Amino acid sequence: MRSTKRYASLSLRMVENAGLLVIAIATVIAGVQEVNVMIAGARVTLADLLLMFIYLEVLTMVGLYFESGKLPVRIPLYIGMVALARYLILDMKELDVWRMLGVSTSIVLLALAVLAIRYGHVRFAYPEDDTTLERQGPAASRRR
Repeated sequence: MRSTKRYASLSLRMVENAGLLVIAIATVIAGVQEVNVMIAGARVTLADLLLMFIYLEVLTMVGLYFESGKLPVRIPLYIGMVALARYLILDMKELDVWRMLGVSTSIVLLALAVLAIRYGHVRFAYPEDDTTLERQGPAASRRR
């Protein structure tokens, strides 16, 4: 039974790592294609830079997940804010006032969510393991 769980866990981890590797490779390819478009057009726009920033954020997210096995919730929120800003910039002429207001409000809500998460991490921090408490001393254990 124990070996079955271990085998299943190892199999899922391998599939997860393969998926992350595919995402990373696809993101690098998309970034290279975007750079080629900018070079061929001899022009760099704000929309191009925001798209490149999104690619970098995706790579950062994949790298952090590979490194720690955890995904900070803030990174997808950052990606969402940049994607919405890019949408707003690209389609500003075709958007009506209500849609612009909706997209802008969405960006503000995502920013508030990031602030709330950051505040929660600072105000209600939790140790990763018991050795963290030992290093921080008795004051840390009283705060818990």
